[in-house]
Amino acid sequence: MSFKKELLDELLKNSKTQDDLFGEDGVFKQLKKALVQRALEAEMSHHLGYEKNEQSKSTGNYRNGTSSKKLLTDQGDLEVNIPRDRHGNFEPKLVGKYQRRLAGFDDKILSLYARGMTVREIQGHIEEIYQTEVSPDLISTVTDEVMNEVETWQTRPLDAVYPILYLDAIILKVRDNGQVKNKALYLAVGITMNGDKEVLGMWMSLNEGAKFWLSVVTELKNRGVQDILIACVDGLKGFPEAIGSVFPSTQVQLCVVHMIRNSLNYVSWRDRKKIAADLKNIYTACNEDQAHRALLDFRSQWDKTHPAVGAMWERNWAGIIPFLSYPDYIRKVIYTTNTIESINFGIRKVTRNRTIFPDDKAAFKLVYLALHNLAKKWNRPIYNWRDALNQFAIIFGERITGSF
Repeated sequence: MSFKKELLDELLKNSKTQDDLFGEDGVFKQLKKALVQRALEAEMSHHLGYEKNEQSKSTGNYRNGTSSKKLLTDQGDLEVNIPRDRHGNFEPKLVGKYQRRLAGFDDKILSLYARGMTVREIQGHIEEIYQTEVSPDLISTVTDEVMNEVETWQTRPLDAVYPILYLDAIILKVRDNGQVKNKALYLAVGITMNGDKEVLGMWMSLNEGAKFWLSVVTELKNRGVQDILIACVDGLKGFPEAIGSVFPSTQVQLCVVHMIRNSLNYVSWRDRKKIAADLKNIYTACNEDQAHRALLDFRSQWDKTHPAVGAMWERNWAGIIPFLSYPDYIRKVIYTTNTIESINFGIRKVTRNRTIFPDDKAAFKLVYLALHNLAKKWNRPIYNWRDALNQFAIIFGERITGSF
């Protein structure tokens, strides 16, 4: 849409400063008020069937003054006059009967909330920037409406086949029955046939186990998932048994990213680079035999100073072995840190201001909004996906080719 130059000149002719344009009573705010008022009058004309200065139709209904209403907008308070009709049945669509916020205001609140700001911080920010006072209850009401989206998202249909599924957890402090507890919020992240990342769902539990994981994988199946080729997990208790009962052909792989991260927790900053380099010799080996020799070499060098690291890899060797049988392109897709780490980093960034969540719903709400923001940046397939997909087709045959 373009505007005539004469109209713009008329609007700007008395605007000498930035405040004249964008201030509390500047041109922008006055123009918005005038447009809202004009739109309301147009709605009334459509409702009555004749324009304001035309002869009344023989309906017995006509204009009957106005009522004042203060709206919250992204430029501060906006006072408008809502037209009334004699019969009292006019309800404008632009500003609903009980509406107190103009379109765009709620988006501002959600945007601030999704970036980790608390209710009080949002309240102060809006008051400072827009000179508008909003109550904490209003902010909570706006953000609570997201839960309807969460429920729809959590039950949406899924693809039939996911070549790779990552399962990960973040620990949050949540108030439960008057006590603050550490709860694990589990995320299922799938790689689609096109190589795109997709968060399939999230679940919260105090105790993981076969029963809990059975409910998760059953839910995925009920939402349309027919096959998962590789499930990459962090040694989740009871998960291999649960996924095997629902998706018996799925290969469960211990997440190499988590193995590296957990190993470095036992290592001083001084030795981290050296140990990380020696661990790389294990998970980039050509085959299982070469990888095991690299593990023995690692233990002979580091067991005296860091015995827990080598022991951890030895203890979890059976979960690492499947990964070693895949070709290089598939390995890179599995152990690439970007898929998991970028999601974890994005969530931690917005949850760090929340010392304690008042309930599970509050945690779900914030994490969902954080994931929604992260997903906007997922605009391309993961690196080297086409090469990996060709090798998936060779290894898994009809399980992968039959889904195209």
